[in-house]
Amino acid sequence: MTSIDTPMNQIDPEDLDLSRTSMQRLQCATRLLDGFHRGLFGFLHAPKRTISVSFPVEMDDGSVQVFEGFRVVHNRVLGPGKGGIRYHADLTVEEVKFLAAEMTWKCALVDIPFGGAKGGVVCDVKSLSEDELRRITRRYITELGDNIGPHSDIPAPDMYTNAQTMAWIYDTYDVMHPRRNNRPVVTGKPVELGGSLGRREATARGALYATQRFLDQTTLCSFQSLAGARVVVQGFGNVGAIAAQLFSEAGAIIVGVSDSQGGIYDEHGLDVEAVIEYKQIHRTVVGVPDTMSVTNEDLLELDCDVLIPAAQSNQIHKGNAARIKAKLVVEAANGPTTPGADAILFSNGVCLLPDILVNAGGVVVSYYEWVQNFENEQWELGVVNRKLKHKIHKAVDRVVDRWSRLSAETQHEPTVDANGEPCHCDPVDLRTAALVVSIEHLVKVTLARGIWP
Repeated sequence: MTSIDTPMNQIDPEDLDLSRTSMQRLQCATRLLDGFHRGLFGFLHAPKRTISVSFPVEMDDGSVQVFEGFRVVHNRVLGPGKGGIRYHADLTVEEVKFLAAEMTWKCALVDIPFGGAKGGVVCDVKSLSEDELRRITRRYITELGDNIGPHSDIPAPDMYTNAQTMAWIYDTYDVMHPRRNNRPVVTGKPVELGGSLGRREATARGALYATQRFLDQTTLCSFQSLAGARVVVQGFGNVGAIAAQLFSEAGAIIVGVSDSQGGIYDEHGLDVEAVIEYKQIHRTVVGVPDTMSVTNEDLLELDCDVLIPAAQSNQIHKGNAARIKAKLVVEAANGPTTPGADAILFSNGVCLLPDILVNAGGVVVSYYEWVQNFENEQWELGVVNRKLKHKIHKAVDRVVDRWSRLSAETQHEPTVDANGEPCHCDPVDLRTAALVVSIEHLVKVTLARGIWP
């Protein structure tokens, strides 16, 4: 197995700037839309609002530390901003902008009345106590003030945040806005505070539904069922661990998983429940008995049928894409594959289900939670999952249908972007088809509403 420890500048360097990645993919999609208004390109690319805040927090030892946070609303054509809040030491405002745009495309693709948003705080969660995280969260939300709200911008969990974090957000906002129903201000809350049944599993369950539908409805992969399929999951947090469970229950064999400390592999299949229990005790999957330890980089290159990147962005790039042995990549994370890697995977016959389709389950069930909060109801789990499956299946069908038509239409057409410039983004892959579906919907709504004043 080849390592990717070699510096990127020795293997044909690739621009990994997320803003340029977003623009490049938007260009590739808009050139395929008939009658696309060139003036809308900037509107679709640039965020509507970017907020940066810094605030002091008293730490457990009595010292004071200043933290930086962001909140970006990318687009509100379809409705209020919607997007997670992540806590990470390497978080940047450019990453938040990229993720907010991803949420815009995601909401449009699955046809829910939200626009894209994202936020976060620059911090190392693993070095902070629960009390410190609570104080950081409450101060961050206080700084955002009325820039979030049930009808304007609705946060949700993301990397290193969870239902407890959302409870603190709800309580802080509720104290600031008394005498009203504030439950819809945030989703992913504990069920006791108005959270939806099935929300914690929704992102992973949506990934399962998308994969099953894709295999059922197409012959693009060399296998048509998850039964007996060998699956590797990079990232064993909330999404990755639950995905491993659900895919295993669907008949797949989980042969490798990893977290931030490293990965483990067993060609005969891992006992997912035992791995989860081990991580709860040891805070890592590394060291599970009777498994082989691998690096996160090498885990991506394991021989398998399905690879599920469920960690951070830019994990599959030009430096390692040619060594990916999976037949199907299912992007449970946001932006795990670079444009350069997309082209290599496509040319090597590797199918890729894009992030805005695969991990849309979280925002779909967040929408259901939002609706339940306004109606003061709580739906049964079976109702939530049935509605989720219907939404995801429809989105997969739209993407596959558009991909089939675009592939036929663009075989001999020149490639130009929205400004009439040459655009080197052929052939059309499923990611581009998904973006075309999303952007077409956004453009129609934008033009129907009109530009005001």
